[in-house]
Amino acid sequence: MAKSYRPLAVPAGVDVKVQPDQVVVKGKLGTLTIPVVPGLTVKLADAHISVDSDPSVPRVHVGTLRAHLGNAFDGVVQGYQKVLELRGMGYKAQKTKDGIQVTCGFSHPVDFSPPPGVTLDVNQVPDPDDPKLQMFEIAVRGIDRHAVGQLAAIIHRTKPPDVYRGKGLRYKGQHVRKKQGKRAAGTQQA
Repeated sequence: MAKSYRPLAVPAGVDVKVQPDQVVVKGKLGTLTIPVVPGLTVKLADAHISVDSDPSVPRVHVGTLRAHLGNAFDGVVQGYQKVLELRGMGYKAQKTKDGIQVTCGFSHPVDFSPPPGVTLDVNQVPDPDDPKLQMFEIAVRGIDRHAVGQLAAIIHRTKPPDVYRGKGLRYKGQHVRKKQGKRAAGTQQA
């Protein structure tokens, strides 16, 4: 019995070319190529794309390929973006010709260069916790969801937020629980 999910609707303005070992998705923002695992078949009919498999191929591969195709449709139509916030006194980020350079408490600045199809932007904005202070926003943009998320994770991993002061790199909207510290904890008595 063939395993399949509901067919995906191809958005308007997206051109899909199905080949035996890959699917090429082309839209207004660019072109993405999704490899197809042997044993899976991709069919295009009536502006809908469906994924079927042989009985020997696990159902997990069908859902994964379907999700990758859906992500590719969204990527070539509207793109993906992850925003990181760099908070802390003396911490800064600046754009270079190859990518960005982040100074975040190490003895040397850390350079990041994006892969092809991914762009990096840096903006200086007021800190929402303390409007007197400034912080830097690093925007990672691209059409490939995996590449955008991977680069954002690499940048975030460089200096995760400190649990006592909240300094470091965090995703926009990420809540950081702060610990009290020894002084504050010592003054409280039960």
